[in-house]
Amino acid sequence: MAKKVIVLLAEGFEEVEAITPIDYLRRAGIELTVAAVGLKAKAGVLVVAGSHNIPVIADAALETMAKEKKLAPSAWDGVVVPGGPGVDRLAASKETGAFLTEMAKAGKWICAICAAPAKVLSPLGLLAGKKFTCYPGLEDKVAAADSASPGAKWKKDRVVVDGSLITSRGAGTAGEWSCAIIRELVNKEEAEKLSGRILMLSAP
Repeated sequence: MAKKVIVLLAEGFEEVEAITPIDYLRRAGIELTVAAVGLKAKAGVLVVAGSHNIPVIADAALETMAKEKKLAPSAWDGVVVPGGPGVDRLAASKETGAFLTEMAKAGKWICAICAAPAKVLSPLGLLAGKKFTCYPGLEDKVAAADSASPGAKWKKDRVVVDGSLITSRGAGTAGEWSCAIIRELVNKEEAEKLSGRILMLSAP
C-alpha cells in the first residue's frame, strides 16, 4: 500500500521547498495531498501563490479536511512543511497546529525545512529534546529561554533525522531532504534509485 503524505501550503511558501518534495515523493510512489492553509477556493479551484508568485493548485483546503474529519493520524504516514514567508501563516493556523501535534503524538513523520522547524514546529513543542536543523540564524529562536522546545539541539548538517523528525536547511538542500524522506518512508533503495535518475551528486 502506498504511503500517504500531506504537504501544507500557505501563501508565500518557498516554491523550491514545496515542489521538490511533491515531485520526488510522487516519483517514488508516495500518495500526496497538497493542502492549502487559510485559503478558500475561487471558481472551485484552490490556488496558492508562492513567495515568487508561482501558483500551485492545491487538492484540498486543510480547514475543510479538518471539518470533514479527514486528518486523523491513522490515515496518514507523514506531513511536509515547506519554508518561506508563508510559515507565519502556517504557525497562526489552529488546524495546522492541531494536525502537526496529533501526527507527532502518533509517531508519524514530520518533515520541515528552512524556517518551518523554528517558526512552526518549535512553538508547538515538537523540537523538544530533538536534534534538528533549519535556516541558519533561526536556531537562536529555538534556543531562546522562553522556547516551547527545551533541549532542542541544532545541527549544522544539511539534513537531520531524529526519530520521526526530518529537518533541512533551505531551498539548496531540498533535493537531499526529499530523498531522505523517501529513504525513511519507502526504503534506501528507492531513495538511491531516484538520486541516480535525477543526477544528484551523491546519494542521500
